[in-house]
Amino acid sequence: MGKTVAETIKKISHIHTNKNNGVIMGQCLSAVGWVQNTVPAQKKGIIEFPMTDVAGAGFAVGAAIAGARPIFILRFQSFLWLNASPLINHAAKAKEIFGYSAPVFIRAIASEGISSGPLHTNCYHSPFAHMPGLPICAPMTPNEYISIWKNFKKNSDPLLVSEHRRSYKEKKEFKNFVSSKSKISIFVISAARFEIDKVRAVLNEKNIEIDIFHLLWLKPFKINKEYIKSLKKTKKGLVIDSTYEICSLSEHIAYTLMKEVKSTKIVNFGMKDQSPGCSEKLLNGTPNAKQIVEKILNLIKEKV
Repeated sequence: MGKTVAETIKKISHIHTNKNNGVIMGQCLSAVGWVQNTVPAQKKGIIEFPMTDVAGAGFAVGAAIAGARPIFILRFQSFLWLNASPLINHAAKAKEIFGYSAPVFIRAIASEGISSGPLHTNCYHSPFAHMPGLPICAPMTPNEYISIWKNFKKNSDPLLVSEHRRSYKEKKEFKNFVSSKSKISIFVISAARFEIDKVRAVLNEKNIEIDIFHLLWLKPFKINKEYIKSLKKTKKGLVIDSTYEICSLSEHIAYTLMKEVKSTKIVNFGMKDQSPGCSEKLLNGTPNAKQIVEKILNLIKEKV
C-alpha cells in the first residue's frame, strides 16, 4: 500500500530530525494532533513555539542562517501575513544582497470550509510570488512532495510549500491528459486538482474532451511544449486555483500562456472577490466540479 501525503510528510520530517540533525519549528504542533499527523510525535528536533502568531518566522530564518535547514510550519496560510517580513525581506533576499543563504522550508497549510471562516479560508501563495528569491510550489501527491523536498535539499533557497488539507489523505498520483479531440486546455493548481476527474467524467457524458495539465511549480512557472501544442490546438484555456481569482498566480499564468500562444483566449478561475463566512451560503473556496463544468461550457461556446 502506498503512503498518503500526510504519511509522506511525516516520514520526511522523521528522517530530517532523526538522521539529518534537522529541526521542525512551529506553533502548537503537538496540541492539535501533530498537525494532522504530518509531524512525528517526538521531542527530538521539535521546537514548539508558544502562542505567538508573529515571531516564529524570525526564529526559523535565524535557524536557517545557522545551517539547521528548518521545516517551519504555519498551520493556516493566513499566518503567512503575520510572518511575512523575515521570510520575504530577509530569507528570500539574503543570498542576492548579503551573500549567504537562509534555506527555510515553509509549510503553509491551506484550509477551507465552514470551520475555516473569513480568516483561515484561502491559499495565500499568490501575494508572495511578487517577491524575488522565493520559489513556490503546491504539491498535492506523495511523489510530488518527495520531489520538492529533494529540490529543497539540493538548493540553498528558501521554499514556500503551499499545502492543502484536502491532500493529506490522498495516495494517488495525477497524470496529465491530452486528446486530439479536446476543445479546451485546463491547467489545475492546488485543491482544484481533486475536482478535475469529476469534471472530466461529466463532460465525457456530453462527448466533450479536455486536455488536463497538473501544475506543481508556480514560481518559477515554466512553459513546456505540451502546453503550447495543446493551446494551439484548442485555442482556449482555463487556469483553476484554490485562491482568489483577481491579482493571482492563476491570472499571471493565464496571461503568460496567452502571450506565448497567439490567438488564444485563456482565463483564470478561483475564489470570488468576497470574504468567506461560517455558513453554507457564505462559503467561498476552490471552485467545485459543477462550477468548473459550467465555466468550461461557457468558454467553449465563446468565439476567440
